[in-house]
Order: sequence, then C-alpha cells, then structure tokens
Amino acid sequence: MGRIYIIMGVFALLSFIVSSRLKSKAKKYGLVPVSMTGAEVAQRMLLAHGISDVRVEAVDGSLTDHYDPTSKVIRLSTPVYMQRTVLAASVAAHETGHAVQHAVKMGAMGLRTKLVPIQNASARVLNVVFVVMGLIVAIRPFALPICLGIIVLAYGVFTLFSLVTLRVEIDASKRAIKWISENGIVDEKTRPMAIDALKAAAYTYLVATLSSIATLCYYLVKFMGRRR
Repeated sequence: MGRIYIIMGVFALLSFIVSSRLKSKAKKYGLVPVSMTGAEVAQRMLLAHGISDVRVEAVDGSLTDHYDPTSKVIRLSTPVYMQRTVLAASVAAHETGHAVQHAVKMGAMGLRTKLVPIQNASARVLNVVFVVMGLIVAIRPFALPICLGIIVLAYGVFTLFSLVTLRVEIDASKRAIKWISENGIVDEKTRPMAIDALKAAAYTYLVATLSSIATLCYYLVKFMGRRR
C-alpha cells in the first residue's frame, strides 16, 4: 500500500500547487477592469443564445461558481456576480457556457449529469470496502481479489467521470472566451488574461483526472497480479 500513498501524495502536492496558482491568478485578474459585471455577462450570454429558462443568482463564498443543470441556475460567487473585472467576466461566461451546453444537449454534458449519481454510489461503496477490507481479508484471504475488483470498478467510474468532466470544462472555457471576445467584453490586452485565468482553473481538473488514472492503474495492476 506504500506506493499508493506515494501516488496520492504526489498528486496532493500537485493539487496544492495548482490551487495556489489559481488563487494567485484570481487575485491578479480580479483587479483588471472590464465594462460588465459577471451577472451582466451571464445574462447577456444567455439571451444571445436564446436561453430564457436559466436564472443567474449570487451565492456566498469564493470560487463557488457553478451551473446547476437540475435547477437550471447559474450560481456565481458574490464577487463574480457584482464586480466588473476580467476574472468575473471570464468565470461568469464559463459557467454560462455550461448552460449553453445543456441547452444544445451536448453529449458529454448529458453523460456527466448521468454519471453523478453513479459516482456518488461508487464513492459510498468504496468507503465501505476500505473500512472492512482488512477484517474480511484476515478472515477470508480469498476475498482480497473481490475487494480489489470492487475498488477497480469504483476508480473506473471516477476516472470516466473525470475524463468527461475535463472535456466539458474545456469546452465551456472555449465557449466563454469566444463569446466575451466577439462581444467586446475583453480586448486584445485583456483577452490573454481571461484565457490564462480559465486555463489555471482547467489545470485543477487535469490534475484530478491524472490522479484518478494513476490510482486506477495501480489497483488494476494489483488486481491482475492477484488473479494469476
């Protein structure tokens, strides 16, 4: 098990570095002014895409911005909702990009929504397996391959979810940059800043995906070894 802790440690460090860079970028680009608030960007982008059944709301917290496809609500953190900055415009357009994906029935977006309950169930099963695996294996050593098989299946779900999420996030960022560029929200000077801000956010999903793949491969190798 020592190797898996090393893998987890490496990706935990990467996640910390990426998170720190994201906060740094957010602080930097949260000071560069643009002509519209995040709320205005979201509302106008929705209108431009003919979407009238999605609300835009402010929520407490920092970097708590998200789109809820079930309730059809774009929730923007209060600074993003109210401020006229490159960061606010970029984040608001990105979250609105998810609403656009939902409206046009993007396949990856639909798949991600369907995978959410499956991933949650897999996480609960995995927690139980990790808690009781030691006791079960001590009593019934032949049960180890079964436990490893369950772990592989769970991490397979996590990895699929991460890959789909990464695809969805990258697409939303592309939609965001395209729209705020074409509509004059950012110019030649501020457009690279918007791209940099969204790229920093995307790295968090990339690290999560790589971590999930690495962990899946580790347990898959363990499982295949036990079957021989």
